[in-house]
Amino acid sequence: MFDDLLEANRRYRAEFHDSGVAGVAARGLAVLTCIDSRIDTLAMLGLRAGAAKILRNAGARVTPDALRSLALASNLLGARRICVVQHTSCAMVGSTEDEMRARVSEASGADASGWDFLVSQDQTATLRADIARIRDCPLIPTDIEVGGFIFDVHSGELVAADI
Repeated sequence: MFDDLLEANRRYRAEFHDSGVAGVAARGLAVLTCIDSRIDTLAMLGLRAGAAKILRNAGARVTPDALRSLALASNLLGARRICVVQHTSCAMVGSTEDEMRARVSEASGADASGWDFLVSQDQTATLRADIARIRDCPLIPTDIEVGGFIFDVHSGELVAADI
């Protein structure tokens, strides 16, 4: 079932060499973005492996787990800037929690009534609240720069959100 991935890794390994890249964010950046497969985070930002700490979850939401990773990135792994990158045409925008629970329940055949999928009716307001969550986190240094962005999955344009 994963043979294609293992074969691709064999080809990768044949040319792999220890790059000497340190485990810190060389460009001082942490990025939280969505799991959407149309987003190539490093290419979108003109980065290479080792430049940034990349976090992904559905909707690019600032969850407790995202805050945990951002606290580690900003205190121990060299991140001095944090950017949250949401995107256009996101499946997490426009539905209600009840609608998303119904869709997931129907697709999975399991009861999703106890789940919170963190959908958004207003992407800008959600992004603004998530940026505030980062800024208000006592484990994130107060001198960390935090920015919010929307990536257009159709044009490739990255726009700074008015936050």
